[in-house]
Amino acid sequence: MNHRIAVVVPAHNEHDLLPACLSSLYAATSPVPVEIVVVADACTDDTAALAAAAGATVITTDARNVGRARAAGMEHALRAGTDGLWLATTDADSRVAPEWLLWHLTHAASGADLLAGTVLVDDWAAWPAALPGLYDSQYATTDAHVHGANLGIAAATYRAVGGFRPLAHDEDRDLITRVRATGAHVVADATCPVVTSARADGRAPLGFSSHLTGLASTLAA
Repeated sequence: MNHRIAVVVPAHNEHDLLPACLSSLYAATSPVPVEIVVVADACTDDTAALAAAAGATVITTDARNVGRARAAGMEHALRAGTDGLWLATTDADSRVAPEWLLWHLTHAASGADLLAGTVLVDDWAAWPAALPGLYDSQYATTDAHVHGANLGIAAATYRAVGGFRPLAHDEDRDLITRVRATGAHVVADATCPVVTSARADGRAPLGFSSHLTGLASTLAA
């Protein structure tokens, strides 16, 4: 049984969007203690100070690498061992639902070793009018939704596969691939999406913003 949960949030210069992310996490209901770990990665703004003022644990790195940042946060969360610990992660430009932590813990209690959730885009105003329809049509026909913005894993499973690798992008897909290869119980559930930013100037190369940019380019073509 899980008796604690840690949420890791990598953040690179997230002054504008991090407060809403943290507010949503603190508003989420949990029957067990929750530690929120913000990894301020190569920040030149006041991301770290904002996170600390909100009550989060702050880890600082200079990696400018989302895989290393998530791994650093997870390592801090694991400092007391894996027993009873569920690890969740989201992104600094995202907002979770009030039931998000309960959703994670329910799946953990039901035997999930890894939980992969979905995302919803918060605002399409800066993109071509046809892009939301194209995005939704592709999203609806894709089974392998993998988002670091909505992911959870049992601490023992995370340890067993070696955790997040130091990848500049697709660190989430890499982790899930390795977990699946062990035969662990991976659950994909679209019932508790995380709302995420549609900004074009994303923080991770080849991340979600790059995906949207690629879709937009197909419309232009």
